[in-house]
Amino acid sequence: MSSKLHIILKTVTILIVTVFFSCKDNYNNVVQLNKISSEAAGIAENINLKHTDSGKVKIHLISKKMMDFSNKEFSYTTFPDGLKVVFYGDQKEKTTVTSDYAILYNKTDLIDLRGNVKIVTHDGKILTAEQLYYDQKEKWLFTNSEYKYEAEDGGYNIGKGGFDANQDFTIFSSLDNDGQQYIKD
Repeated sequence: MSSKLHIILKTVTILIVTVFFSCKDNYNNVVQLNKISSEAAGIAENINLKHTDSGKVKIHLISKKMMDFSNKEFSYTTFPDGLKVVFYGDQKEKTTVTSDYAILYNKTDLIDLRGNVKIVTHDGKILTAEQLYYDQKEKWLFTNSEYKYEAEDGGYNIGKGGFDANQDFTIFSSLDNDGQQYIKD
């Protein structure tokens, strides 16, 4: 009876060891797949991109690094070292946007700008914030963080509770703010 028990124990031990090592091998494969899936699909450095329409430069993007995560289910692109984007109007007027970091969510066309965000419009308006979102579809800016808005006429608005505005700042809603506005007669 003991020899049968001994053979059964050896068989069970061999099965357990086999299962353990095959699981470990599968575990290593899963870890490797997760590592690969967390990596960027593409990385670009020293970007100097100009978008033209009808022979005219409309957008000029400059960034040290861009990481493309289009391999994700909810794809996005990051600019981990910041960016500078210049938008040109039909009369060559320009609006400049800068930030220390940016994420573009491809499916929603939402841009998340972070760190020293600054927008300088072609007509002299300046907006600064630590974080600012831009909805490309709706052409709408918003934030829940502190910001400062300076108008071309010297008026200003400093807000603590965030704001919403269209991209031209002709519609502007602010929460919990102080400022000075000049109104024409």
